[in-house]
Amino acid sequence: MSNYEDLLNHAFKEMPEITSTKSRWNLPDPEVRTEGNVTVYENFKKTVEVLNRNSDFVLKFIQNEFGTSATIDDIGRARLTGSFPATRFSSIIQSFSQTYVICPDCSLPDTKLEEKDNSTMIHCEGCGALSKID
Repeated sequence: MSNYEDLLNHAFKEMPEITSTKSRWNLPDPEVRTEGNVTVYENFKKTVEVLNRNSDFVLKFIQNEFGTSATIDDIGRARLTGSFPATRFSSIIQSFSQTYVICPDCSLPDTKLEEKDNSTMIHCEGCGALSKID
């Protein structure tokens, strides 16, 4: 029996340490810069891809939160009228993802938006839940 325990101890010593607890779904930090009276959200396209939502829908949410006008340029950057800090973009994107991406039942991002009975619903492909968005 001690031979087995020796082998087991040796195996545990040889195992690599788990150093990361990264989730498989990570939103990129917003890269923003000011250009005159316009704030340019450089990695907006990448953020929209990770969120797996329509870019116009995400932009409309951001516009409403900032209370300003915005457009998407030819290379996928969002351009907002006014000067806004990256930290504010982070909190707005987090809010968007909690409302329109993350499943309220299982907390997975594997969701799609659906229209049902004149309401927007979030349908989780992970657990199958169908939740109304308030």
